[in-house]
Amino acid sequence: MGDISKDINSTFPNNRVKAMLNIIYTSNWITSCQNDFFKDFGISPQQYNILRILKGAGEPLNVQTIKDRMLERSPNATRLMDKLCAKNCIERLPSEHDRRVVKIVITNTGVALLESIPNDLNTELLKNLNEKEAEQLSNLLDKMR
Repeated sequence: MGDISKDINSTFPNNRVKAMLNIIYTSNWITSCQNDFFKDFGISPQQYNILRILKGAGEPLNVQTIKDRMLERSPNATRLMDKLCAKNCIERLPSEHDRRVVKIVITNTGVALLESIPNDLNTELLKNLNEKEAEQLSNLLDKMR
């Protein structure tokens, strides 16, 4: 099992500092694992999140709604959607009544891409935690925020 003290060869003045640095270190580790996992599918974790949001919505959504639902608040959500459009994974639907309004919908290509991606990444990342420990971790992170 990992130990941040050994992983980064450091000591900490107290457990709160250690916990904060451990959260940051672990966040970066998760991000790296996700980037490696999604690279084979030609998308980023953020693009995957957008596709999941659109598939789950079951209807076209405006860009702001997608941004609000994203796990990682992304100021470049429009650029991420541009790339998904270029891959024919999503489509922009302009409003007939107001050309400033654009809705986004997942395409069949986007749905097929989602279905081709195994959903075991999170299981793999959390394999060292049992269900009770995962619940405890989640509760502690909620409490921190």
